[in-house]
Amino acid sequence: MTDRSYPSKPTDVYLFATCLIDQFTPQAGLDTVKLLEREGIRVHYPVQQTCCGQPAHSSGYPDEARSVALAQLNLFIEPWPVVVPSGSCGGMMRTHYPHLFADDPELHAKAMALAERIYELSEFLVHVVNFNHEDIGEACTIALHTSCHARRQMGVHETSAALLDSLDKVQVKEQARIEECCGFGGTFALLYPDISEAIATDKVASIKNTGASCVVSADCGCLLNISGRAAKQDELSGCKQPSLPGEHLASFLWRRTNGGAA
Repeated sequence: MTDRSYPSKPTDVYLFATCLIDQFTPQAGLDTVKLLEREGIRVHYPVQQTCCGQPAHSSGYPDEARSVALAQLNLFIEPWPVVVPSGSCGGMMRTHYPHLFADDPELHAKAMALAERIYELSEFLVHVVNFNHEDIGEACTIALHTSCHARRQMGVHETSAALLDSLDKVQVKEQARIEECCGFGGTFALLYPDISEAIATDKVASIKNTGASCVVSADCGCLLNISGRAAKQDELSGCKQPSLPGEHLASFLWRRTNGGAA
């Protein structure tokens, strides 16, 4: 779903923060808010929001996925854009919600209306906000990893790259087989840990071969799998410092353009 029209910069948006950011990298959620508020946008965070339903949907539980999706349909009721700092969750809401309610005309219409308001963070910053801020960080070399859903479902892999390219002192090293999965895949990593580990091992090697000092991604799940695998390798080798730290795109952008200030 790459062809869409974009609105002018709104005064209000919703933030759908995602489970993984809420539980593992809450700073990325806070930095998302800071990035948006700096543009003069009021950010609304409905505290009743839950999982997007992707784990249930991907695991073959459509009824449970519908129940979770319905809760979001009834929560994000104002006609504001919904900014999602994850292509994976954004892809679920934008691509799969309408299909979940295909047999119910009323709910299908609501799902379609919500889907049109779903924006992955980098997509929103590039196409709606026109992100343009001075890079005041130190020179660094990084690698970018874009999630499978951001790349294939939402078609927004180019927007993360564009944001990083706008930072004068950041050199982005392109890894071999950049389009390949990190091995996380939500419940895939739990159901098939050996396969997930093998995929993550290849991804870590690919990124390290670029000489990048860290990996940046707009998806927390990918960061957990990539940096987690690198950390395990560090532990086994006796390395005291992280060989491949990871940072969410929101936090990286805020730190680079705000001097690391809170």
